[in-house]
Formats: sequence, C-alpha cells, structure tokens
Amino acid sequence: MKTKNIKLVLAPPTPHFVGDGFRVHNFIPSAYHLDMERMDPFIMLDYNSKHFFSPTDIPRGVGVHPHRGFETVTIAYNGKVEHHDSAGGGGVIGQGDVQWMTAASGVLHKEFHETEWAKEGGVFQMVQLWVNLPAKDKMSTPKYQAIKNSEMKKVDLGKNGFIEVIAGNYNGNKGPAEFNFPANYNTGLVIIEGSVKVNGENVATDHFVLFENEGETFTIEATEDTIVLVLSGEPLKEPIAAHGPFVMNTREEIIEAFNDFNQGKFGYLD
Repeated sequence: MKTKNIKLVLAPPTPHFVGDGFRVHNFIPSAYHLDMERMDPFIMLDYNSKHFFSPTDIPRGVGVHPHRGFETVTIAYNGKVEHHDSAGGGGVIGQGDVQWMTAASGVLHKEFHETEWAKEGGVFQMVQLWVNLPAKDKMSTPKYQAIKNSEMKKVDLGKNGFIEVIAGNYNGNKGPAEFNFPANYNTGLVIIEGSVKVNGENVATDHFVLFENEGETFTIEATEDTIVLVLSGEPLKEPIAAHGPFVMNTREEIIEAFNDFNQGKFGYLD
C-alpha cells in the first residue's frame, strides 16, 4: 500500500474561551487550510488542552444554546462534563468517556463541568468535534448516546499499546457508536498526550497533523506514554451553509433554522 504523506503539522492556535468553562484551540475551521470543505465531514474541532480550573460552587460551562444539522462528539480526557438537551438526553462523562449528541432537526443544550468536580477543581482537557450530517439526515429526530470508556472496543497492539474505537471500525473492530466511512478518508491526528513520530517526523503535544488525500498507510511511533486522537472520514461532498450553531446545505435552510429556533420549535431547556 502507498504511504499517506503528511501535508502539514499545525501548532495549536491561540486559545479562546467558549463560555467560561472551555478554553479551546480551534483547529477546524482555521486559517491553515482546514476549512469545513477541506475536512468534511469534520466541520469543527475545538481542543481544550490541559488547563487548571480553580474550585468553584458554580460550575463553569456554556448555557442553553441551539444546534441543527450535525452531531457533536465530546471526548473527556481530564475532568468531567455534564450535558443536558431539550430532547431528553444528558448525563455525566468522566475521563475517557464520550458524549455523542445528534442535533439533527434541532435541539437546545447546555454543558458544564460536573458539579462535584467543579467544587474540587483541577486539570481539565477535552475535545469537541462537530460531524456533519448528510442532507437526508439533517432533519431527522435528535438522539443522544453516552459512551463509557468501558464500552469502547479496544484493539490490542501488543507492546505498541492499544486503539480505542469510538466510532466506525479499525480492522473490523467496530466502536459502540456506528459511524462508518469506508474509503477516501480525510484524515488528521491530534497529539493529546506525549510526543510522537508520524511517518518518522517529530510531532509535539497539542499539535494537529493533516494528511494528504493520497495513500492509505501511515505510522505513529511513541517513546513515552502517548494519547493520539485519530480522525478519518469520507467527505459527504454536499454544499455546506453554516452560520453559528446551524450547519445546513443552503442559505434558505439557515434562515429556516433561525426562524424555527425563534418560534420555539427546538423545545425547552431551563
């Protein structure tokens, strides 16, 4: 098989706060050729690198806000996140767990540091990924999956570590959230912990690796305990119209989303 070469390695962009609980580096979309079309179906990637939050009795986070047309995938690496949405989904995820919310036709949701964790404070680290939905599914019924780390399929690589399959499959080993793209992947990596060599090139912690859209195989070598998030998906190749919390296919659908939200059609969440 042909090697999948590195196109570029990105240092973490200057962080900004989303609400008061998420200090994130916005890799997708960014000014480094990682727009929504280039990374389709991955249309946003916010990475909260390790950040210490002091103890508080009022959990930090993001208050009620709407979404339509895509899925949000939140991975907790350090700390705990609590989520609620207007479709009845919600729960707490801890280290290594995942929240997978399909906003689809529209939900309101809110997310905060978990109450007891917030009282203690500590190091917080997470990824939130937005995954686009095809046009045929954008107005489907919202749903929610809380994926515990213990539920994930783990592929043992022997002395080379292991792979946790969150979605899709690796060599036939399927993850608990079914999300399969069989070929022609847009592929990238986030170095969550440690540092690695990717195809023999050194890549530091908190950096993003983008691969060319040619070739199939690449290597990751680590000389210390390392965590790498691998993103790989087949582009939908559909028109993208995005504005704030809505990602649809046309400007008219964006206007409709705002109208539906203003008319209370996304439900209620206090």
